[in-house]
Amino acid sequence: MVVQENRSFDNLFATFPGANGATRGKMKVKQGNGYVDQWVDLQPHTLLMPTDIAHCHSAFRTAYDGGKMDGFNLVPRGVCNSQGQSAGTLVYQYVRKSDIAQYWDIAERYVLADAMFQTQGSGSFTAHQDLIRGSTAIDSTHSIIDNPTLMPWGCDAPEQTVTSLLTINGKYLKNQGPFPCSNKFPGSYQTLRDLLDAKSVTWKYYSPCFGAWNKNNCDKGCPHTCAGALLNAFDVIDPVRHGSEWGTNVSMPETNFFDDVTGGTLPAVSWIIPADENNDHPGEKVDHGPSWVAGVVNAIGTSAYWKSTAIVILWDDWGGMYDNAVPPFQDHTGGLGFRVPCMIVSAYARTGNGSRGGYVAHTRYEFGSVLRYIEQTFKLGSLGTTDARAQSILNAFDYSQSPRKFTKIRAQFGPQSFKARTRAPQYGDPE
Repeated sequence: MVVQENRSFDNLFATFPGANGATRGKMKVKQGNGYVDQWVDLQPHTLLMPTDIAHCHSAFRTAYDGGKMDGFNLVPRGVCNSQGQSAGTLVYQYVRKSDIAQYWDIAERYVLADAMFQTQGSGSFTAHQDLIRGSTAIDSTHSIIDNPTLMPWGCDAPEQTVTSLLTINGKYLKNQGPFPCSNKFPGSYQTLRDLLDAKSVTWKYYSPCFGAWNKNNCDKGCPHTCAGALLNAFDVIDPVRHGSEWGTNVSMPETNFFDDVTGGTLPAVSWIIPADENNDHPGEKVDHGPSWVAGVVNAIGTSAYWKSTAIVILWDDWGGMYDNAVPPFQDHTGGLGFRVPCMIVSAYARTGNGSRGGYVAHTRYEFGSVLRYIEQTFKLGSLGTTDARAQSILNAFDYSQSPRKFTKIRAQFGPQSFKARTRAPQYGDPE
């Protein structure tokens, strides 16, 4: 599973042939003593954005507006507590195909899922928990929502750090949740790791180093990166963070993935988390995300793993960007959230009628759909979270077909560039 950051489906694939995309959206504008809806055209744009957009649970509720999907312009720029300028038309845009050629290349060749929804309408902390367990429920009536109050987001957080909760009746309890480490949670907090370990199925979580927050947690020579401290989901899981799997199954830096592929030691199940400059997050000064993803796909595609590997590429949350698809239902834990891009790459990926063989999957998926597929593939049983309700991504594959030949995805940068952590990737670096 390759996890990218903070984009809606329409933001990347609004104009993709055969997909449910939109090139205009509704905006709620003030008129007199009230508001009216106004249609606005989505503008073509570069992948880089000048600022982050609020994407916490309150931002989701504002943009969702009871299913009207017209409040994206009212969400603030920056973080959720910001009192500054609202997003306005900034979030009504789509990235030009030429700026994300690698993503389109992958989507045109393999499977593009145009109905993948977040588990919760919230930000990256809860999204990354959902990607390892399908839920942030800590007991029968409370789920963690939004980000912890301090960084890093896990067992390494300062002791005064707390979380926020959503109750089963929809009440938001700001900063009334436990410290973000599973040994402080009142209920059972199993993840896919528990099921994998129980069946002796190998796994790794490839993550950027912790950097400045916890220099001693990384191998010598790892540079600072925010992503390692904020997006390492297993830093929340106490038996992993304080056990033998930290630094082994949780592998840092994330570029160790390339060494494991070439060395023939890739585990059965992997999560791959990019560094800041490679993760598509709005507000970054550079974004090599398309090349990063292409590098991961190419590494598998040109290796002995190609015929036995499924690569799921998805974005953890919508990042405040406009999307036209109304989440199909609302549960008691803040979801489903907005739609995010998802691509599925495999020698057995279902083929379609496009000129390059790609297939657009219209099946409604959520993050639990990926977990369910992993559980089915390795006969793990079920976590009993959203994986139990979710439609598996199994129907995105056709295992009766002959394995498809891999064609390399053209990219500006390659693995050697990303492994050269002391400098930014350069054009012309070997792939």
